[in-house]
Amino acid sequence: MSGIVSTRPADDQRSSQELPLNLVISMLDALDEPLIVVRRGGSVLMATERARLYLEQMGFASTGQARLFEELLGVDAQVIFEQIENGEREVNLNIDRGENKARARIRWLPEPDWLLVRFDAHPGVTIAQDGATALTVQDLLQEREVTYRNLLAAYLRLQDVNRQKTVFLGSAAHELKTPLAVIKGYYDLLLTGSLGKLSEKQRNILEESKESCERLVRLVSMFLNYSALESGKLVLQLRENDLKDCLDEVAKRWQEAFQRKGVRLETALLPALPAFKFDYQKVQQAVANLVDNALKHTPEGGSVKISAEPHFWERRVAEMPPLKERRAARMPRPNSVRISVADTGSGIAPEHHQEIFEDFVRVDRNTSGMGLGLAIAKRLVQAHRGKIWVDSELQAGSCFTFLLPTEPAE
Repeated sequence: MSGIVSTRPADDQRSSQELPLNLVISMLDALDEPLIVVRRGGSVLMATERARLYLEQMGFASTGQARLFEELLGVDAQVIFEQIENGEREVNLNIDRGENKARARIRWLPEPDWLLVRFDAHPGVTIAQDGATALTVQDLLQEREVTYRNLLAAYLRLQDVNRQKTVFLGSAAHELKTPLAVIKGYYDLLLTGSLGKLSEKQRNILEESKESCERLVRLVSMFLNYSALESGKLVLQLRENDLKDCLDEVAKRWQEAFQRKGVRLETALLPALPAFKFDYQKVQQAVANLVDNALKHTPEGGSVKISAEPHFWERRVAEMPPLKERRAARMPRPNSVRISVADTGSGIAPEHHQEIFEDFVRVDRNTSGMGLGLAIAKRLVQAHRGKIWVDSELQAGSCFTFLLPTEPAE
């Protein structure tokens, strides 16, 4: 398109100006914006390529002879100019053509007395760069819905596979529990001499066999606990118990295993430990899992220490006084107990401190086990509204610690 446009004089004394239309259109096209310039009467003077493509998407075949206000925008031109004369710097109009919605922003150019119209796409339409069909929000929503359904179906399949795995572990553990208990009972009878005198060699063989049997019993117990946790069937038997008795019992139960490996087991249980409500068996299971893990990674001649003490857990307090006031006052009353199992083993690299509490994770592939002990301990602690963590470095041992609140849940 080429030619000369005569501008309307601002007053009778001003001479006319002439602007090269091709130059103006080239300059507007370079902006890559959907812009239309119209005369006061509404006739389209020029339109950028982007604007023509946009209007075609909105359903207008041509802008050449169209009158912008009446035919394209569906509004009387007088309404636009009344708003401009009343001081409006920019007039906004909404365009609604079925599924296609947009907004026209109109500004007055006083010198040539033209109007500059810029189109903005509403969320329902996208301005195509190459003239292709615009992608509507409806298309995006449909695509998202399909993606969501596919992800949901995949998630449900994974949930079903996980459920089947849990059911299998639980069923296998139940089937193994009874025969293992019988085998362990026979080992005890043989080692006590009730069925006849044993030679030293026979006793050593039976003790090694009993140790392997006990390892299987612990593994089956672990599977049963994991199955109960996964299926949501874990029920805590919360009764007021003595934590010192609970931990002493764990230490006595493990003394023999520690002696066989040549590792020293120590306890440091403060007598001031309070009696509070917790599940006696579940806490023993959590501590036993930590002790078992410590024994696996502690070499002969090393040591493992079980300690417990009253503790003030700040995160369990809704409102805390300022730090200076806390320092000036006496230490707050303990609201939890802190239980630790520390060893002098090989230690754990910092990058593994979080993942070791996940299911079936084993950092050291040279050790036995299924990678469930720490995961089960974490879930049992969390079921008591507690938290668990590890402090460790390579070749510097590990210290697993967990907190149990001693006050009832609000």
